Amino acid sequence: MKNIALIVHTCDRYKLLYPGFAYFFKKNWPYGDVDINYYFLTEVEEYQSSLFKNLKTGKGEWSHRLLNGLKQISEDYIIYMQEDMWLNKPVSGETINKIIDYSLTKHTDLFKLSSNQVNRTNPTGELINGLSVGLLDNAASEYLMSHQISIWKKSFLMEQLKYKEHPWRNERKGTKRLKKLNPKIYHIDLFSENNELPTNVNTDAKETGSYYTVSKNAALREYANPFISEMKLDSDPNIREYAQKLDHHLRNGITHDGQNAPRKEDFFKKIKNYLSGK
Repeated sequence: MKNIALIVHTCDRYKLLYPGFAYFFKKNWPYGDVDINYYFLTEVEEYQSSLFKNLKTGKGEWSHRLLNGLKQISEDYIIYMQEDMWLNKPVSGETINKIIDYSLTKHTDLFKLSSNQVNRTNPTGELINGLSVGLLDNAASEYLMSHQISIWKKSFLMEQLKYKEHPWRNERKGTKRLKKLNPKIYHIDLFSENNELPTNVNTDAKETGSYYTVSKNAALREYANPFISEMKLDSDPNIREYAQKLDHHLRNGITHDGQNAPRKEDFFKKIKNYLSGK
């Protein structure tokens, strides 16, 4: 078994999304060909799965919970995902294994795996199954710290998790820290995120996957519609019932747990802006 694990980092407020994530992950991820451990990180919620081992992170801010989860994982590298990244296309197990081997051999700190317009890369001249391996231009790229699907050296990721950072602050302030640190950040177009065009110039991309982020600010977004439509046609009545529930949430703008949406703006920044009259 390779020295890497795939983790799905979530919070209990988003448990509505767990069955949908699992449904499309099992359909499109070649877990039979990728011999690694799979972990599903909840807070205190029990998550039963034949594929994922449930790890509990406890309550707390986003960075604190992720750090607690990583401390329970023995592997030195992780593939990071979140529960709202729903795969909609099969991806090649052979390609994933070659990317993992490349990352472990190169001892990469961070290897981004999804196409996104915020990335600017320079080619390394290396190809993995027709996909160009690029190095991020850290000065020209945005969101060096992001929570899209990536391979992380676990110790390097843990260093980026500062005290009581919620996810938006972690991406924003973490990017500033990484720009100052200026590490080598690798990139490959293994997945198209939300139908983004490839970042690199590839010779062959037929075995790449794709996913959509079906959630925004604790509620479903329109990207969820095709997934809901597919599950409505499933032979399992429980899946069809679940799809109807998702459809109700989407059409009525209901958050995943029926509570208020989380605050994205930093509290202290909001106070500062208020005092300065902005």
